[in-house]
Order: sequence, then structure tokens, then C-alpha cells
Amino acid sequence: MKITARSFSSHLHSLAPGLALTAAVAVAALGLQSLEAAWLGRAWLDGVVLAILIGVAVRSCWKPGKGFRPGVDFSARTLLEVAVMLLGASISASVIAAQGVTLLLGVAAVVALAILVSYGIGRLMGLEQRMAILIACGNSICGNSAIAAAAPVIHADGEDVASAIAFTAVFGVVVVLTLPLLVPLLGLSDTRYGVLAGLTVYAVPQVLAATAPVSAVSLHTGTLVKLLRVLMLGPVVLVLSLFEGRTTGRSEGAAGRLPLRHMVPWFILGFLALGALRSLGVIPAAVAVQASSVASFLTVLAMAALGLGVDIRAVARAGLRVTATVVLSLLSLGAISLLAIHWMQIV
Repeated sequence: MKITARSFSSHLHSLAPGLALTAAVAVAALGLQSLEAAWLGRAWLDGVVLAILIGVAVRSCWKPGKGFRPGVDFSARTLLEVAVMLLGASISASVIAAQGVTLLLGVAAVVALAILVSYGIGRLMGLEQRMAILIACGNSICGNSAIAAAAPVIHADGEDVASAIAFTAVFGVVVVLTLPLLVPLLGLSDTRYGVLAGLTVYAVPQVLAATAPVSAVSLHTGTLVKLLRVLMLGPVVLVLSLFEGRTTGRSEGAAGRLPLRHMVPWFILGFLALGALRSLGVIPAAVAVQASSVASFLTVLAMAALGLGVDIRAVARAGLRVTATVVLSLLSLGAISLLAIHWMQIV
């Protein structure tokens, strides 16, 4: 479709209210972070976390009108995906080579076992098969993206998809806010915490929010592990497609019609491309530092938008069985991840 100057201007105009609201929340979060540092000697709550909390508070007191939605959605998705992509400029091949095949096998094992355990919990809780699969995939791989990829394969209905996605929004924020507390409780090193965050946090962008307050090492490690985890989506969708084809008598599963963007999102390809360029020396260190700074700023904006999109009352509407399934699945994923970290001998 041809993009004209008028259509582009109209698009920017539609984004303006939501972007302005998101920016206001982000500025408030960064301001509070500065006040913390000035009064307490350090920022105990990072601007990323504060942006989420302020956004959720605003959303709980006031629901933005439809005019704000395009800009908020753009900030929560597109800006955050750009931030993730830019992080690729800070990661070189040596980081991946340092962990080797063990890390890849560990991630694959965690995903496979977590899906089985989460699915089993859902069925024991009396959930319908398709709902149990959606929660298992969303919990074990990458939240909304995994749900969106699995839904057409297993022919899930819209109500189940909406309910599952609502939970990834609410509990995704809960995980981001509470996971850093495990660092002092369990005595985790920065690397171990990064691996834990990469294995447990729902969405790729949310890893930034969960690890940035801890350290740069945690952030880079968590992002790398999370991207490896997301790459498991392709094989999982293929298995679901084969299983669905067998149970329905189809000769070809729905995965054959699934858009490539659901299996390998564009920002992951961009992340890998920038990582390759950094490894080859095409991207100098100074540029990598600037890219990381831009990514950090975009993350605060995106977390503000994420908070503005969270309706904590969605949990109450979904019912006790679904809530219990998600909570138990998350706890199981955390336990499996900690065992995997010990098995991989991460230090």
C-alpha cells in the first residue's frame, strides 16, 4: 500500500495522545528515580519499575479513552521491540560461545518440561484441553506471542485466547516486579539471575524491566537466554500442528499457514543481525553504548505504556481455576529454571 504524506501525518496524529500520556508517566517515573537517588543515596526502585507502577495506578483510577489507545499500544509494542533490537549491538558472539551448547540444551529442556508440567496442572484443575495448552505455551515460552502462535494451530476460540492474554499481561507485570527480590533471598549472582529471568519472564521486552535494575550483566544474559527460549516457539508450534493434524485427521497442520512473523518476530532477527555486526567489529563500542542508552530510554516509555494497559481486575473475572493454574505454572517454571541453572553450573 502506498504511503502518502497525508496518511503518514494522520497516523502520527492518531498516535499523539497516547504517546503524550506514556511520556508523562515515563517522565514522572524518571523524576521519582532522581528524587530517590538524591534523598536515599540510591534509586531503590528503578525508573523502569516505577513506570510500570505509575501506569498501573493511573489505569486503576482512570481508563484512557479510545483516542489514547493507538499511541499506548505503539509504545508498549513497537518501541519496546525496537529497544530489544538495539540491545543486539551490545552482545557479541563471544558471549554465546562462552556458554556453548549446554545453554541451548538447558533452555530447550526447561521449555519442554515446563509445557508438560503446566499443561498437566491445567488439566488437573479441570481446564479444557485447548485452554490448558494456551496457558502452558504462554507461560513456558513468550506470553502473548506464544498464545497468538498456538491459538490458530489448536483452533482455540476467542474467549480462551482473550482470557489467556489477559493473564500474561497481569502476571507478566507481577513477575517483573517481584523477580529481582530473589537476588538477595537466594544469593544469586548477576549471571545466574540473568539466566533465571530469561527462563521465567513472559515476554522478551519484559526481561529488560526485570534485569535492568540489577546489572548490565543480568540484562545482557537475560536477553540472550530469553531469545533462545523464544526460538523454541517454532518447534513447539510444529509439534502442536502435527498433534492437531493427527487428532483431526488433517494431512497438514495449521503451522503451515502460520505467518513467519509469529514464529520469528522481526525484532529478534534485528537483534541477531546487530549482534553479528557487533561481533564482526562493524559496530564500534561507542555506538554500542549509545544504542544501549537509547534502548534504556525506550524501555521506560514502553513500561509506562505496559502499565497503562494492565487491568488488574481481569484476574477476578477469569475465575479461580485459571488463576490457580497460572500461579502454580509460574511457580513450577521458577523451580524448573533454578534446577536447570544448577545443572548447567552457571556461576
